Amino acid sequence: MNNRITIDSAICHGKPCIRGLRYPVESVLEWLAGGMTIEEILSDYQDLEREDIFAALAYDAEQ
Repeated sequence: MNNRITIDSAICHGKPCIRGLRYPVESVLEWLAGGMTIEEILSDYQDLEREDIFAALAYDAEQ
């Protein structure tokens, strides 16, 4: 799953992001911690995929 997490110094100041998009892993985790469901995130951010959210969680667990 971590092939979905990218780190590029030109995107979000080098923070780990979802598939090179401007969605830092940190933001996805904050949305979940704030009470958003996966379905709500996917509805609000339509270029994200369910696997992206799982990858963010897996990445965080490895850190």
